[in-house]
Amino acid sequence: MINLNCKISCLVSFVPSLIFELMNPEQLNLEFNQIRSQLKSFIVRITASIADTEDIVQDTYLKALEKLNTFKGESSLKTWLFSIASNLAKDNLRAKKRWAENASDIFREEALADRVFFQEAIHIRNTSTHGAFEIKEHISFCFTCVSKTLPLEQQICLLLKEVYEFKTSEIALIIGNTEAMVKYYLRAGRGKMMDVFDHRCSLINKEGVCHQCTELNGIFNPAQKVQEELVKIEMTREAGNLEKEQLFDLRTKIVQELDPFESGAAELQLHHLEHNRKVMEKYSEKVSV
Repeated sequence: MINLNCKISCLVSFVPSLIFELMNPEQLNLEFNQIRSQLKSFIVRITASIADTEDIVQDTYLKALEKLNTFKGESSLKTWLFSIASNLAKDNLRAKKRWAENASDIFREEALADRVFFQEAIHIRNTSTHGAFEIKEHISFCFTCVSKTLPLEQQICLLLKEVYEFKTSEIALIIGNTEAMVKYYLRAGRGKMMDVFDHRCSLINKEGVCHQCTELNGIFNPAQKVQEELVKIEMTREAGNLEKEQLFDLRTKIVQELDPFESGAAELQLHHLEHNRKVMEKYSEKVSV
């Protein structure tokens, strides 16, 4: 009779090879399409570029297809694909600077001076089925912009954990680093973003200097009573009762629920994101001269 331990050992060593044998191009295509929207939203939040996002998502699939024989089932296919996409995004951003800490002030000043930007935005608002303006959509948009002020590794780890709910061990595989470093990146990135929101966001701090959510709501929804909209959002409703960590969790919950390509405000917010990226690229060029 074969020893039970031997049976278990043989089975465990057989599982990865079994997964590998089952992973063929058809299976890859099926699973890739299942996570495509998540992958796409993840990349646009890192790059702030629709064109770069489309390219990176396509290149992720092609690279995965090319390297399919290297996938041994040591992680989930989703983790493996996010690792490929993250590396491609890092390559894309390697020569670019992270956004300045006062980015929201820069964006506001440039937007107010850009009549064409507002004309295009109003046109989208009036004609597009994805052109609605909602404050919670802008909260998600703002999360993306603030996350881009973080060092890239911190931003990637924070998005993977807080928005896409990967485990620390999975994030370590995705970025090719230790769990200890992932925990450091998460702690540092989360702490920095909480401080920014706590000091600047007027939705949770009456002394906050950033009023973009309500300002833009006044432009795009002039007949709407803004306070009635604010009380619908748990984060703003609980602003005076919860600690900043709890408020940050409520903020990430909003981000989790919204797909930047499929939400009711997708076209309007992506138009705004593209504008901000171009503004920051020009700003970075100017300060580096």
